Amino acid sequence: MIAELDPGLVEDARSWRHDLHRHPEIAFQEHRTSAFVAGKLAEFGYEVIRGLGGTGVVGTLRRGHSRRSIALRADMDALPIQELTGLAHASTVPGMMHACGHDGHTAMLLAAARHAASRRDLDGVLHVIFQPAEEVEGGARVMIEDGLLDRISPDRVFGMHNWPDIAPGTVAAPDGAMMSAFGTFDIVVSGRGAHGAMPHQGADPVLAACQIVSALQVIAARNVSPLDSIVVSVTRMQGGDAYNVIPATLHLAGTTRWFTAESAALIERRLTEVAQHVAAGFECSAQVVHQRRYPATINNPDAAAFVRTAAANAGFGISPAQPSMGAEDFAFLLERIPGSYIWLGAGKDGANPMLHSPHYDFNDAVLGDGIRLWTRLIGDALGAPR
Repeated sequence: MIAELDPGLVEDARSWRHDLHRHPEIAFQEHRTSAFVAGKLAEFGYEVIRGLGGTGVVGTLRRGHSRRSIALRADMDALPIQELTGLAHASTVPGMMHACGHDGHTAMLLAAARHAASRRDLDGVLHVIFQPAEEVEGGARVMIEDGLLDRISPDRVFGMHNWPDIAPGTVAAPDGAMMSAFGTFDIVVSGRGAHGAMPHQGADPVLAACQIVSALQVIAARNVSPLDSIVVSVTRMQGGDAYNVIPATLHLAGTTRWFTAESAALIERRLTEVAQHVAAGFECSAQVVHQRRYPATINNPDAAAFVRTAAANAGFGISPAQPSMGAEDFAFLLERIPGSYIWLGAGKDGANPMLHSPHYDFNDAVLGDGIRLWTRLIGDALGAPR
């Protein structure tokens, strides 16, 4: 419980969080944040590894003689979004802000790490992973490729994300699928440019692209079982330079989401088929590239049950939240190590901006909840036998 933590720990976490919020850094540029984290971990008495994945930091605490080990992970990167909160601790970096709460995640895990270092009832090894580039760039994958799992070999791994969709004091850690896989696509539609007043002299890629945008929805609506879940969203359309010129090419881009390998293969096949056949109907062609970015986030049932039990014993409610079509690169760690991803209830009364909004700010009221949950998990996993 919060009363069992060091006096002032939550307030220190709030101070760290506000400092990190004022100085956001985007993917693989988290140099100040990395130095801040490494300095704190060294101060707490951890063995510190720096530079994994460029700016990643790992701290290791060894207690007793047991070979039991767990790893806890927090993400550190911000987003390329202009902050509009008007808060006293708002970002001081134009065009960047912590719009997903990674500042809070870092502060909560640092606080839990400090508390763990003060305990004498632990018997085992605690690893704390501070990861760069969760947003789109796959920092977890890069840390693994850079030797993370050659340096540490935890029995289980856990990650936590604040979740404004559920109430404070609640936790979600379902068995199995929790967040979808994530892909991106680019479609270049090519035709023949023409004067805007004489469209019959060309082959209009703008018209073809507009039809492709609509036709792509057939993949989710008619090619996949209603009991399965996929998303195909066009998020960008670029082309043309003048009011009176039909361009020769137009670029579409967007995102795909899925849970199963079969769905991923279907999306890739049908993206190409639909785009190319629709384009051909307008005397155009379409070149399609699809990239699989993140795998689905799949919780190990035993690890998820461990989280739910620990959370309930710490006084949290257990949310029946459904899986999200959002994606999370913690999935790369879960492919290699049994573990569980966790949503920490972080909703606010009244205005409750969602993640990635320029009006979003991490809910400081749940800093203590996150510290308490991490502390409980550490104690339940590594507590000395009584």
